[in-house]
Amino acid sequence: MNILLTGVTGYIGRRLLPLLVADGHKVYCCTRDKDRFEIEPSLRANIEVVEIDFLKKELPSNFPKKIDVAYYLIHSMSSSKDYAALEEKAAHNFVALLDKCAVERVVYLSGIVNDDKLSKHLKSRKRVEEILLAGPFNTIVFRAGIIIGSGSASFEIIRDLVEKLPFMVAPKWLNTRSQPIAISNVLTYLKKSIHLPFMEDRVFDIGGPDVLTYKEMLLHFAKVRRLKRSIVTVPVMTPKLSSYWLYFVTSTSYPLASALVESMKVEVVCKNHDIRMFIKQDLLTYDEALRRAFEKINHHEIVSSWKDAFASGQLNFKISDFITVPRYGCFRDVRSARVESVDTSASKIWHIGGKTGWYAANALWKMRGFLDKLVGGVGLRRGRTHEDKIDVGDAIDFWRVLYADKEETRLLLFAEMKLPGEAWLEFKIVNGRLVQTATFRPRGILGRLYWYAVLPFHGIVFSKMLKSIASR
Repeated sequence: MNILLTGVTGYIGRRLLPLLVADGHKVYCCTRDKDRFEIEPSLRANIEVVEIDFLKKELPSNFPKKIDVAYYLIHSMSSSKDYAALEEKAAHNFVALLDKCAVERVVYLSGIVNDDKLSKHLKSRKRVEEILLAGPFNTIVFRAGIIIGSGSASFEIIRDLVEKLPFMVAPKWLNTRSQPIAISNVLTYLKKSIHLPFMEDRVFDIGGPDVLTYKEMLLHFAKVRRLKRSIVTVPVMTPKLSSYWLYFVTSTSYPLASALVESMKVEVVCKNHDIRMFIKQDLLTYDEALRRAFEKINHHEIVSSWKDAFASGQLNFKISDFITVPRYGCFRDVRSARVESVDTSASKIWHIGGKTGWYAANALWKMRGFLDKLVGGVGLRRGRTHEDKIDVGDAIDFWRVLYADKEETRLLLFAEMKLPGEAWLEFKIVNGRLVQTATFRPRGILGRLYWYAVLPFHGIVFSKMLKSIASR
């Protein structure tokens, strides 16, 4: 079959892609920026990359003329306060573009919207449903609640709360019920939806076997991790205070935290289980889903993370616009040192950030991350998805990977922290010397003042970092 896959660089899309290829389908991968889409060698023969922005009505020349199934996995919740308007516009454009080619079925992953009073986030999901269901094609909608898997936003937020806080004074919305589902079960539903034996539009709720409050989910997580945790819920936390609480304690962005807090007041429990008649599978319990997620983490098998989506940062750019580091009108800090071992130094570069840290003055890096969070930035919350693997487009703390070639021994990062300008950090080994370059393009007087204010810290941080990476 010809499959159109949107959201291919997102958490769900990246995991669904190899499953579709393994089933022998030709997959057209839609992405706004083809430069940040790393293609596994084993998949290249069966996919074609289509660079397209569904917020625009421009149809690229290599857009397929015939599509058997299109997966709509586009969400904007964590990228903008106006995400509802963006999601509605993208859905309308998607339908209009598909109207120009032959499409048999569209599959959409939505949220459970069974409550009478919905949050802005869930109203947006429902609005997208309505737009797709009105399209000139068969539409299958899967409504899910909390998705549990290594790297999922829900899993990472729960993990942050439980592992960081032995005692929690939490908002009363922790008593709201939800029906979590394992990522493997979600992917099975999506993959097998291709073969559902009917042509009328259908909407299915999907969830695991457990219905739990958010408080119970946190305590179950603690039990699986063999941690003793206590939680007290209080009714006095306002939505804004709750959002800040979630933002500072967990790895989530503030826009996402705000949207989640509003949605967590709404019960997300399946009202129908009709899909189980058509697609049979063993549904993992919440505890089983947690254990499987940690097995993946322990074996370094995290396929995708919500943090690697551009929406998890503050900027929305194309990598091709920033891959060439400017010099005119920029401040540069260039340092070099002879490396004692090229292999050792290359390995250090490829392990930088996350749990490893930055090889020098980690306390200052953490302080910079904290200050960034205070002004609404990403801070160091994202860490890194893989311990020893770097792909273009990955997030590493408050940096985004623009270029990564281990054989060439070159890594180029772009800053996604809040700055009065733009910043790049580059590492490369040339003729046995490590060259480390920090570039800053200031925005106005404030940008210049910022550079001179942090210059003394550069002398400490960058010099020590260079020596540490260059040594054995």
